[in-house]
Amino acid sequence: MIHERGDRARGPFADRVDAGRALAEHLTEYGERTPVIIGLPRGGVIVAAEVARALHAELDIAIVRKIGAPGNPELAIGAVGEGDVVVRNAELLSVLRMSDAAFRDRTDAAIREVRDRAHLLRPDRALVSVTGRLVIVVDDGLATGATAQAAVEIMRAHGAAEIVVAVPVGAPEAVARLAKVADRVVCADVPPSLGGVGAWYRDFDPVPDAEVIRILRS
Repeated sequence: MIHERGDRARGPFADRVDAGRALAEHLTEYGERTPVIIGLPRGGVIVAAEVARALHAELDIAIVRKIGAPGNPELAIGAVGEGDVVVRNAELLSVLRMSDAAFRDRTDAAIREVRDRAHLLRPDRALVSVTGRLVIVVDDGLATGATAQAAVEIMRAHGAAEIVVAVPVGAPEAVARLAKVADRVVCADVPPSLGGVGAWYRDFDPVPDAEVIRILRS
């Protein structure tokens, strides 16, 4: 399992479209392998759409949901995805001394939300078939990597032959974590201190569901 970065740090991206175009430059070798590009809603879908366009590849989404820690919803103690896939951050759960019952309650709520969002964003069909295919999972950045890990597990469960995680920017710890579960991690920039994914974009406005639906339909 390999993780890699671009030759130089390029600083903040203008927006997710700019980030997607920059990321696609690191993925040109996959263009002839008919990959499936899987974007993570919502922000990752804009990045993924640019990658899919550059590689002339099929685009779909994987619905995943981060499970936040009590009192700190941005701190991921795990994630869930379509097919009721659950990823646990065992180290963090141990530090927080969270009981299995408390984690299960949060997980059940997240699974219900994933089902609802899948119906909203992809109401007329299931996930595109990835059986035996190369899948490139794309997000707009890796902070903890829990959500991307859930997406990798989903793709494994659906029979993907090879899984690459590709992001414009990521924390070193998150990149290393994903390298343990994906076949390869491609990250355009791995700053020593991430701070937050949004800090690496000049425009990091929230992406509405309507935009995700528009991209998928187009």
